[in-house]
Amino acid sequence: MTSGTPRIERLLQDGVRSLAFPGAVWAVGDAGGTAAGGAVGLLDPTRRDEPTRPDTLFDLASLTKVIAVWPVVGTLVEAGKLQLHTPLGTFWPEVAGHPLAAVTPHQLLTHTAGLPLRANLRHLYGTDPQDVRDGVLREELRRRPGEAVEYTDRAALVLGYLAEHLTGRPLRELAADRIWGPLGMTETRYGPLPAAVAARCAPTEYDDLSGAHLKGTVHDFSSRLLGGACGIAGTFSTARDLGRFLSHVLAAGGGRSGPSGPFGPSWVAESLRIRTGELVPPRGLFWHLAPGTGVREDVWTHYGFTGTGMWVSPTRGRWAVLLTNKLYFTRETGPVTAVRDAFRAAVFPAT
Repeated sequence: MTSGTPRIERLLQDGVRSLAFPGAVWAVGDAGGTAAGGAVGLLDPTRRDEPTRPDTLFDLASLTKVIAVWPVVGTLVEAGKLQLHTPLGTFWPEVAGHPLAAVTPHQLLTHTAGLPLRANLRHLYGTDPQDVRDGVLREELRRRPGEAVEYTDRAALVLGYLAEHLTGRPLRELAADRIWGPLGMTETRYGPLPAAVAARCAPTEYDDLSGAHLKGTVHDFSSRLLGGACGIAGTFSTARDLGRFLSHVLAAGGGRSGPSGPFGPSWVAESLRIRTGELVPPRGLFWHLAPGTGVREDVWTHYGFTGTGMWVSPTRGRWAVLLTNKLYFTRETGPVTAVRDAFRAAVFPAT
């Protein structure tokens, strides 16, 4: 991959100059670890003395779904404590008698559960976390389960609640103890971050209440409402740590994960294939196919609203991470999408 490094560096420098984001960190690797990477731009464009560095922490936004919820659910499935095709209402008293009872974990993971789309939880259910939980778990469905693929944050929120129900432990602890700790992801955690750690975090959107850009506090309001940790968002991490995670995914995908790995080949194989039949867009389990790679079931990806993204391809034996704080400038997705697409094309050219 070192031959493509100058192209990637130019691409990301152009992104900084065009104000797509203040700074970015990238990394590319395989099952053995990181092969190449770099950092461009500034943490804060008003502070010339604070360049973005390889160890900069970023608000991962929806990548939380893949590095926290997806692997924690995988450990429960592989331990025989969760069956993907069993309706929730048959084993979860909290949803019995409510519309969610007919939904399966598989439908949540493939975004085919028919849940309502993204909504302001505070507006619907108030500010008490228990009221929010009750409201989400008792809400009417948007459509019949299995009818359509419709991405919704609620799927990850419900799965996080489910993992907590099955284990009796908060998702924050489950992810740290079951996934991040065993993989050596020492910088990965749910926020809010301690002040000393937040100092090297990339700031995101301007917050009217505090009169400053959010830094070390999760941008996603639903996650803040729930104490900073839930299935939707809330995690902070570095390119190094995400590389450790994706290296394990590749190792497991190739059947090479060791006994100390938190999830194994069966979970990766189940997840990184199309699980939605003829429905479109096609989905795996929380992962979706990267457009433009030219090969069916080849490169799998997930993005975050703050400007983050990661990709993995067991068939090519390669992973990639791109972390930006585009929200410092705008909520518009067009500029960062163009950069992400070009980055993906450089790492995983169409075949």
